[in-house]
Amino acid sequence: MLDVDLKDFLDEKYLQYNTPDFILSDPIQIPHRFSRKGDIEISAFLAASIAWGNRKMIIRNAGNIIRIMGGQPYDFLMNVSNTDLEELPYFVHRTFNREDLIFFFKSLRNIYKNHGGLEAVFSKYPDDIYKSLKYFREVFFSIDYPERTGRHVSNVVKKSAAKRLNMFLMWMVRNDSRGVHFGIWKKISSKFLYLPLDVHTGNVGRKLGLLNRKQNDWKAVVEITANLRKFDTNDPVKYDFALFGLGVFEKF
Repeated sequence: MLDVDLKDFLDEKYLQYNTPDFILSDPIQIPHRFSRKGDIEISAFLAASIAWGNRKMIIRNAGNIIRIMGGQPYDFLMNVSNTDLEELPYFVHRTFNREDLIFFFKSLRNIYKNHGGLEAVFSKYPDDIYKSLKYFREVFFSIDYPERTGRHVSNVVKKSAAKRLNMFLMWMVRNDSRGVHFGIWKKISSKFLYLPLDVHTGNVGRKLGLLNRKQNDWKAVVEITANLRKFDTNDPVKYDFALFGLGVFEKF
C-alpha cells in the first residue's frame, strides 16, 4: 500500500472509530463519569493502570475502584488516612490486588499533596515523553512501596512499551473536539505523544508496514510512532483509533 493510500485508509478508520460510541466499550468511560479535572485524571489513571485483559473485566473492576473511593476520587485521596486505607475491602484485577491498590492510593495522595498533581509530574519534561515517563515512575515510587507493586507501573528504562501510561497521556492531552479524549492537559503537545502500543496495534502496524520490530517494547513504540508522524506531525497518536479499531473490531 502506497503511503498516500495508507494515510487515506488510516484517516478514514480514525474518523470511523473516534466517535462517542467508542466510549461505551472502552475503559475511558470511567473518567467520562466525572466533570472535575482532579476526578477525571485520577479515575483515568487508575482505569488505565489496570487496562490489560478482558475489556469488560477492566471496566467492571475500574468501576469497583471508583466505588471504593466513594465515587469521589479526588476528595477521597485528599482526605483518606492510612488507617482508612488499611480497612479497604478486598480487591483484585488479575495480578493487581488490594495491596497494590492501597499503595496506588498512597502514592497518588503524595503526588497531589506534595508534587502538584499528575499533570505537574508528567509535564516535567513536556517535549520529551520518555524523560517524563521515567520521572513519573521515580516520583510514584518515592515513598515506601511493596516490592510486588513495582511491576504495575511501566519502566521505560527497562525498555517497556509503557502502553498504559502512554494511553493515559493520550486521554489527558489529545483534544480534537470529537468527544472521546479529554484534552484537559495543556502543557504537553500532542505531537510529542507516543502510541500506546499493545498486541492489537502492534499486529496491525506490522501488517500495514508501519512496524518491523518483532517485540512490543520501547524501540517498537518509537518506530511505529515515527512512521505515524509522517502522516500527521502534530497528532500522530490519533491513529491509535485506526490501529486499535482494525485489530479489535475488524480482526484485521
